[in-house]
Amino acid sequence: MFDLDRWQEIFSSIRSNVLRTVLSGFTVALGLFIFIVLFGIGNGLNNSFAKAFTRDATNLIMIWAGKTTVPYAGLQSDRTITFNNDDFDAIVKESEGKLEYASPRYQTSLTVKYGKESGGYQINGVLGDEKFLENRTMIDGRYINERDNELKQNVASIGRMVWRDLIRDGNPIGKDLEINGTMFKVVGVFSDPGGDWDERHISVPLSTLQQMKKSSDTISTVMLSYNPNMTPEEGVKYGDQLEKNIRARHQISPEDQQGIRINNNAKNTQDSFAFLFVITIVVGFIGLGTLLAGIIGISNIMVYIIKERTKEIGVRKAIGAKPAGIVALILQESIVITVISGIIGVGLGVLTLKLIGNNLEEYFITEPSVGWGLIAAAFFCLVLSGAIAGFVPAYKASKIKPIEALRTD
Repeated sequence: MFDLDRWQEIFSSIRSNVLRTVLSGFTVALGLFIFIVLFGIGNGLNNSFAKAFTRDATNLIMIWAGKTTVPYAGLQSDRTITFNNDDFDAIVKESEGKLEYASPRYQTSLTVKYGKESGGYQINGVLGDEKFLENRTMIDGRYINERDNELKQNVASIGRMVWRDLIRDGNPIGKDLEINGTMFKVVGVFSDPGGDWDERHISVPLSTLQQMKKSSDTISTVMLSYNPNMTPEEGVKYGDQLEKNIRARHQISPEDQQGIRINNNAKNTQDSFAFLFVITIVVGFIGLGTLLAGIIGISNIMVYIIKERTKEIGVRKAIGAKPAGIVALILQESIVITVISGIIGVGLGVLTLKLIGNNLEEYFITEPSVGWGLIAAAFFCLVLSGAIAGFVPAYKASKIKPIEALRTD
């Protein structure tokens, strides 16, 4: 392995047979390049799915009222379904032992002013559990709590972008915002993984907003998360039972898709990851197929190379070279070419993924990358294949008698 003369002979052979060397190395480099890029894109899809499901609680269920499109139980279609506090209380009662967090939401768009600054923002009347359901993090201060709702306090937790747009400089805690002519004191600032849009929301006590809008006990949405000890399958069944109970309470046909709408993250996760699993299998199949094509390519080229060098092998044997030495020389040359080509393929693949970065986010591919463990495994497989591809024909050629090798055209 550390024979200097052998190394000089290997590099001399490579320099004098550039085309042969390039052909044998190209399949290795191309195989690893395609393998890394494909698996990187597959991981980018994985990252996008994971990112999409971390915006809100993964066990989140959201329920919206709509308008019926099907006559049912003697009632006409085109009825507007309205949720109220009693609906929320009924859901909580029916879900005893199954709930983690729950909050109704009454939402409206109102003009908000601070000094000379003003803008239109979504105002959400909520309970304190909304913080956990939306995966919000407090930057400063606190969130709306139970006492705020009991006392119908004029307090607000604002998103980071509201702070930036209206208050801008200084500590926002304790500042007064004018919301539709009513003054609200800022008690907290939050960030939201949903980004700028969700950070332009303002949360106030549900009871306060309902009183302001003179809407009795109307709510727009019911948000809840089921017990995290429940499996996704149990979460799906729980969501289906909730929907059945609400339809019965408001006399909505089971076939009516517009009367109420339910978004159950458990069901979405099942469907999405089933799709992602199929994509991963396809990408893996193509990637492994690429590696296999590289292995076959190496094998074919090495057979051609040995055939081309048969006369050379005959000369070596005629001047006293031993079969083991001939095999070691060819095997070492094969490994050198494979390793160098593999490093080039890995470098190009990793560089390509770096250049792609987040430029394909619109195609649902986020931060494509491949773990070094997988790259090392693929690299080792190709190097081992190159060694075997060189050893088998070289061993056969080393057994040829010198006179027969010299007669070869």
